[in-house]
Amino acid sequence: MLDDNAKAMITPLFRDYYGHIEIRDGHIGEREFGFGDFEKKISFRHYSFSNAALLKKYIVDNAPAFISYSPAFYQEPSGRPMEKKGWLGAELVFDLDAGDLHLECQKQHSRAWVCSNCLEKVKLETIKLIEDFLIPDFGFSTKEMSINFSGNRGYHVHVSCDPVYQLKSKSREAITDYISGKKIDPDWFFPSIGKKIAKLSGPKPSDPGWGGKLAGDVIKSINGGVDALVAIGIERKIAKALDAKKADVIFGISNGNWDKVAIPKKDEFWKGIILKISPNLGCAIDKNVTKDVHHLIRMPETLHGDTGLAGKSIGSVSELEKFDPMKDAIAFNSGEITVEAELPYKLIMMGNEYGPYSKQRVELPSYAAIYLILKRFAKLIV
Repeated sequence: MLDDNAKAMITPLFRDYYGHIEIRDGHIGEREFGFGDFEKKISFRHYSFSNAALLKKYIVDNAPAFISYSPAFYQEPSGRPMEKKGWLGAELVFDLDAGDLHLECQKQHSRAWVCSNCLEKVKLETIKLIEDFLIPDFGFSTKEMSINFSGNRGYHVHVSCDPVYQLKSKSREAITDYISGKKIDPDWFFPSIGKKIAKLSGPKPSDPGWGGKLAGDVIKSINGGVDALVAIGIERKIAKALDAKKADVIFGISNGNWDKVAIPKKDEFWKGIILKISPNLGCAIDKNVTKDVHHLIRMPETLHGDTGLAGKSIGSVSELEKFDPMKDAIAFNSGEITVEAELPYKLIMMGNEYGPYSKQRVELPSYAAIYLILKRFAKLIV
């Protein structure tokens, strides 16, 4: 638990931050709000505010550690139970978290910590979601999307347009299944599978959707040589055969012919490869967040009670590419704070390195001290 001295120091800083932000949202009167303390992200919900001024007054007066709102719109956002709210529709929301990527670095520092590699990988995953799925496969425009840093380990992407508002939970779940690549059926892409004909026809890299993604990835692996083919699950003997006829195989797949090399049980072989590579080509999104039409999610520009970082709104993919949470989401950058830190990792913020520390008394810039206190790697010295 966060000790009382730390709460007494940090809460006024949160209050001051909220006193200076501008709330811009055209749906405030239709959204449900939830608030949390430093121990629980949502301690209470079913709150509503008719306008931005009333919402701002509440958060300045109470300085909650977490502020969440509903991507859903309601007739009566504060109604209880849920059926009384009068659901009007909901944005389509995607939650990407570095903790869901199963990165090698997490074997060293666990999900309790987030390193530079974690933040870079989840940013790339967010870009992949937008550029490989939402735009080409679903036809959403960048004007219909908003991108927000979560304030901790990832990003939220909201899609706001009439076609998505009325999607029910089952439809939203189907979208997550498509994007994750975990329920891809190879039979969709190989019309000749199981048929006693000479040529195995399959997807081309120019095909839309998953067919093009799968064909393109196999061609990429073939171009990478034997080791790249082995890495996607192909036996070395077959990998060598494919590599030996690389030009012919790539030309064949580019034209829908997956039969340029004689492979035993070719139907089963290629089906197995497709099943192995499809999850890696998909995106690691939180399925439950997307399909739950009543879910509450971090309100943009508000603070994260586990880090003290701001959930910054990011205007475009090009801005996201340059975005560095440990610089661009800093909310507190004034003065220094003395803490006792026990940190087995290195913290990099504002381009500076801090730690590791072994129960050391150190004076840190406010952003670093607050981050470590809220992450429970440091205690305030008073």
